[in-house]
Formats: sequence, structure tokens, C-alpha cells
Amino acid sequence: MESLTVNTFVKNIHQTIAFYKQLGFELTMQVPEEGDELIWAMLINGSVTIMVQSFESLGEELPGINRNQSGGSLLFYIKLKQIREYFEKIKDKVEIIKGLEKTFYGATEFTIRDIDGYHLTFAEDEP
Repeated sequence: MESLTVNTFVKNIHQTIAFYKQLGFELTMQVPEEGDELIWAMLINGSVTIMVQSFESLGEELPGINRNQSGGSLLFYIKLKQIREYFEKIKDKVEIIKGLEKTFYGATEFTIRDIDGYHLTFAEDEP
């Protein structure tokens, strides 16, 4: 195995891209390359890559993917540096599910929910 990149299914790609840009992600690829009817996009922040795809683009492929519920049972665990500064930068722009706290295993973490119902936990192993 070489890497893992998440591909989430979303209701509105444009709104999802705008949300992730608030978190410091950059749009690096999209399909189609031009036009407003996006069906797929890739966003990157450092070494974290998230792909987003419209439910409509699936057609009848992959029938096991739930098209009725957003977010599912998935949590993204994202490690970063300077977590406290990052928290202050985004806290008023997102829905905070769990505020900054030190865990029993020594990480400082906080959790947000994105506009599609996915949970993102940001973590740093502070000294």
C-alpha cells in the first residue's frame, strides 16, 4: 500500500469546496475542468487530500453507497501543527462538535462537522 485518500459523496460540490477552502484547503483538480456542473473535485492542504463527488455522478454504480444520509459513520482524523492557532482561525466559521481538549493519550484535539455531515477531528501531539 502506498497511500489513502478519502472520496466523500456530497450533495453540493460548490458549497463543499467553499467550506473546505475556509479550512485552508486548495482546489487542485475538478471534473469537468471548466464549467459549473462539477461532478468531482480534489482539495489539498499540506499532505491531506480530500476528494468530493456528487451522488448524481454515481448513476447506478456502487448501489451500496447510501444516498439518503449525509456524513455516515466516518470521522477524518487530521494531524497538524499549531492546533491552537488553527482552532482560533476557524472556530467562528464552522460547527464545533467538541472543543479543544487534551486526551488521555496525550493529543490535543477538537472536532467539527462539515456541511455534508462528516466529522473532522484535528489533533496535535503537543509537548
